[in-house]
Amino acid sequence: MNIIDGKKIRDEILFKIKSEVEVLPFQPVFCDVLVGEDPVSMQYVKMKDKTAQSVGIKFHNAVFPADISTENLIKEIESLNKLPNMCGIIVQLPLPKSFDTKIILNAIDPKLDVDCLGETTRENFYNQKSSLCSPAALACITLLDSLNLDLNNKKIVVLGQGELVGKPASALLNFRNIKHKILTSKSENKEQILKQADIIISGIGNGKYITGGMIKEGVVIIDAGTTEENGGVIGDVDFESVKNIAGFVSPVPGGVGPVTISMLLNNVLTVAKSNVE
Repeated sequence: MNIIDGKKIRDEILFKIKSEVEVLPFQPVFCDVLVGEDPVSMQYVKMKDKTAQSVGIKFHNAVFPADISTENLIKEIESLNKLPNMCGIIVQLPLPKSFDTKIILNAIDPKLDVDCLGETTRENFYNQKSSLCSPAALACITLLDSLNLDLNNKKIVVLGQGELVGKPASALLNFRNIKHKILTSKSENKEQILKQADIIISGIGNGKYITGGMIKEGVVIIDAGTTEENGGVIGDVDFESVKNIAGFVSPVPGGVGPVTISMLLNNVLTVAKSNVE
């Protein structure tokens, strides 16, 4: 089995982003809104801060207490929308339970919604009216493209239809006229379809769901699922079980995750370039 090295692919993308940021007539600004003090969320924000700065994108700190009102948080986001050279705003999820996540995400200006989680941005993406796309879905397709396979002759399965991975990944394949099958918990003949797949993109967040007995020899698996276990993170693939059967697997961690951050910053760069007159 071959490991798809997400860190290597991430570094190549970040190198390209940095070279393009350097020639912009202004320094783009990126903001990851953090509400509360969840240690995992704080760690993710720190990682994005460091990565953004490494490619020349200025990181704007926006940290708010967990007891901020929804009304005030929306006002803060609306102020961030108007900051000079702002080219991307995301909200670190999950938000504390007292918030309506949908309302908060919709407060981000759709032109700056680089996580593509607001309703307008999502609608624009699915109607091909936006150059922004879900970073995690883009990361999956980028990892797949790195293998230089002829995707038109492959049986491709997308496992799950979540808003972060499955649904937008399916759309990206559709935009390229690449045939694939979608499997959800309600699909019939799921085991049979999975067993015949040449390529599986999985983003169901069901730890170690895919085992060696469910796949065929030489299959390519892009694992975008994350489940917390014993203080760490595992993917949808039972790695030990598939390692002597699969042809290529993207590991968790170290596969889709690192590339997702680079794709997020690539969205920031896309916004910045659109602002150059």
